[in-house]
Amino acid sequence: MALVTSQPKNPILRHFTIFHRSIPPLDRSVIGLGSFSNNAKAIKVCNFNSNSTKLSIKNNPFTYNLRVIANATFSQTLEPEKQEGHNLKHPRKILLSDVDVKREKEVFFGRKWNSLDIGTCVVVLSMHVLSLFAPFHFNWPAFWVAVGLYVVTGLFGITLSFHRNLSHKSFKVPKWLEYSFAYCGVLALQGNPIDWVSTHRYHHQFCDSDRDPHSPIEGFWFSHMNWLFDTNSVIERCGEPNNVVDLEKQSFYRFLRSSYIVHPLALGALLYAIGGFPFLVWGMGVRVVWVYHITWLVNSACHVWGNQAWNTRDLSRNNWWVALLAFGEGWHNNHHAFEYSARHGLEWWQLDMTWYVVKFLQAIGLATEVKVPTEIQKQRMALNNDAIAT
Repeated sequence: MALVTSQPKNPILRHFTIFHRSIPPLDRSVIGLGSFSNNAKAIKVCNFNSNSTKLSIKNNPFTYNLRVIANATFSQTLEPEKQEGHNLKHPRKILLSDVDVKREKEVFFGRKWNSLDIGTCVVVLSMHVLSLFAPFHFNWPAFWVAVGLYVVTGLFGITLSFHRNLSHKSFKVPKWLEYSFAYCGVLALQGNPIDWVSTHRYHHQFCDSDRDPHSPIEGFWFSHMNWLFDTNSVIERCGEPNNVVDLEKQSFYRFLRSSYIVHPLALGALLYAIGGFPFLVWGMGVRVVWVYHITWLVNSACHVWGNQAWNTRDLSRNNWWVALLAFGEGWHNNHHAFEYSARHGLEWWQLDMTWYVVKFLQAIGLATEVKVPTEIQKQRMALNNDAIAT
């Protein structure tokens, strides 16, 4: 999740040339459909820009990331004191969890803040301050406006559109409906679709490694929200956001990126015009902060607390109470096991409101190419679990 309107260019100069070696073809039965996870023990790759046939160091995500890895290795060899974060000699565990904090990342002090860092911090802080007025400006219409916008921006905007539709291509809907859902996500004040999707795809590609944009191995609060305030961090770890060419080709998403901040501000003005300050406090302050922390809990709590039904070689967990709050996103280990799946609650008792909406859209003919794991894919993953256990 990102709040920045656009990500800055990578300021780090390239010091040497990578000599390209031929890469053997990947076994698609191993990597799985639509999968793009990467970690220390297993690598899963997916090219979201399947329409592109030109391969180059600049535009190809795989070769570009090779260059970033080489640059990072080169800089670690020559200038270790400039590397971000500090490895802990004695890793500490997060409260009530077996997750070790292996690195410390100082976000607030000892570094230079750019204008995007400051802007992100101002937006997040202002929404929290605005929400503090809620007890003094309560009325039932304002409360129900907040609840309604929680569903519109959180369910239709973030979980349905930004996450399952745009990030993972779990299903297709007509463009008019895809764009409508994406606009709901913009009103959540979590960033424009291009930047949000890019960061999330990098999270899966480098999940719980040193290059993950937000992993609890650098601390619970870093994975929860502190990473947002270092807008250069994602580029330094992952490279320039060249994993969203599918969205950048569409003028609608480029428009949302260039005009992003205008739309939440317009919503705030509309709420104030309709219901005065109470509507602004509840419809913007309370609702935005509520959706913020629910979204962030998927990054933090769902990599710290819960159970792992599948050995995904990362820290992802199934967390029932996050699933209740986040419209099914809390079944996070299921999601990391089958990233392409439109359904996260794989068991009948695992409540997944986002999946129910997808099923409804499919029933009325609006959602097509809905992807869910087959029994064979589940059995293959289960066999993989058994093989690792033994």
